[in-house]
Amino acid sequence: MSSIDQQLATLETMDISALRQRWREFYPNQAPGLMSRELLRLAIGYKLQEQVFGGLSRRTQLGLAAFKTGSKPGRVSTTPLPKSGTKFIREWQGTVHEVLTLEDGQFAYRGKTYKSLTLIAKLITGTHQSGPRFFGLRKPGDAKGSDHG
Repeated sequence: MSSIDQQLATLETMDISALRQRWREFYPNQAPGLMSRELLRLAIGYKLQEQVFGGLSRRTQLGLAAFKTGSKPGRVSTTPLPKSGTKFIREWQGTVHEVLTLEDGQFAYRGKTYKSLTLIAKLITGTHQSGPRFFGLRKPGDAKGSDHG
């Protein structure tokens, strides 16, 4: 039996007070008072598995965020986000434009922070442009999808 399997099996045998203590290893606040033993076990089990196997993909996180805010999930970008520190340099009509990817997934351009490359591409060109395409992350003709990145 693997370590993760052993840890999950141990959760099955823990009483509610032990589960509440274990909860604090993964969450900043105490578990809600009315949270059942079963729900505590599932939430802790998820966090254990997340540590071993990784969390939700960026695309899934964006889809859940869209669902939570009521926007259309189909508008989630399929373009992977560049790593923090990635610098994009694009010449447009004789002017060189530099964009830096920040740790929080946003982008720095001319001293300001933007949520997406698409917003920056629109600033540069004055028209709606796919930011990832404008900065060379996607080729013209790639599968369509919204370009939040």
